[in-house]
Amino acid sequence: MTQEPASRAHPPAHTAWRWALIGLAVAGTAAAFGYVGGWLAPHRLTPARLIDALQANGGEHPGYRRNHAKGVCVAGRFESSGALAGYSTAGLFAAGTTTPVVGRLAIPGGNPYAPDSSVPIRSFALRFDLADGEQWRTGMNAMPLFPVATPQAFYALQVATHPDPATGKPDPAKAGAFFKSHPETAAFLAWIKTAKPSASYATETYDSINAFYLRDAAGQRRAVRWRVVPEQPPEGDGGPAAGDTDYLAADLAKRLAAGPLRWHLRMVFAAAGDPVDDATRAWPDDRQVVDAGTLVIDRTQPQADGPCRDVNYDPTILPRGIEVSGDPLLAARSAAYADSYLRRTSEEAHIPGTARPKEDKR
Repeated sequence: MTQEPASRAHPPAHTAWRWALIGLAVAGTAAAFGYVGGWLAPHRLTPARLIDALQANGGEHPGYRRNHAKGVCVAGRFESSGALAGYSTAGLFAAGTTTPVVGRLAIPGGNPYAPDSSVPIRSFALRFDLADGEQWRTGMNAMPLFPVATPQAFYALQVATHPDPATGKPDPAKAGAFFKSHPETAAFLAWIKTAKPSASYATETYDSINAFYLRDAAGQRRAVRWRVVPEQPPEGDGGPAAGDTDYLAADLAKRLAAGPLRWHLRMVFAAAGDPVDDATRAWPDDRQVVDAGTLVIDRTQPQADGPCRDVNYDPTILPRGIEVSGDPLLAARSAAYADSYLRRTSEEAHIPGTARPKEDKR
């Protein structure tokens, strides 16, 4: 048998090293994907595990968002005051600019049939569609701060407050142990004790809670949080009828039949030393505030077929002129929202291997 030439039997040293480096690169990339996906670290917190925990607490409701499952679509516009144009290059802040918005008002939790009074917090998500094709998406809540500062603590909170099958309610001992081991929750617990369910989405103030950065034309960056503050007074909400569990959507429709609803978008600027990467710590009330313009909501649609149904309100989707901070909750929210979006849209499409929705009321 003819012997194979030495050059083919034993590749040159430089070729062998080249293939070795390529192999290491491929292996490293695979390991990185495995780590991110949780395949090589089964105890690592992943978006799927976080959404599984939310789903376990909210119940199985195929086709619905895993959090803020009960809500209603709204649409309208943002009318810029021009006052923020010197702080951010984002086009929607230019003087005289009007930007279309697609929004969603909702209550926290994964149960789309929960009574509106079951939680004292309301949420407001918005997508601003800028003229240049960019988007700004934000998810806000009617509360001044978040209970925990990290994704890991949020996951632990879901586990600790998982309903006991025997009672249908969280085990006080487990929940108490969690709060005792997480002192950063104290400010939120103090606030929630005084919070009451509002009878109207329209009269709430909604906060970004997480901090972001604005960047101006000169490249200067400033840390901000924002809130939308209603023009409509809280004393006008009246209150639901006895036994009414779905009064928020009805109240909204009634108000919009009488005319558009308005909120002011106010940017709150951090001062030196204010925590930018910790959503459990509120900033003092005396911080600089700039009224960026007016949010006008003029119509509503059911979430089953409204314009917000297929929107993933990922808070890290930002136009030029607005940037994420180092708050670890932001990246976690983005990843978890994506996982939830893929689940519910797969279920809506009846993709094999996913559950078929029993009823379409999104």
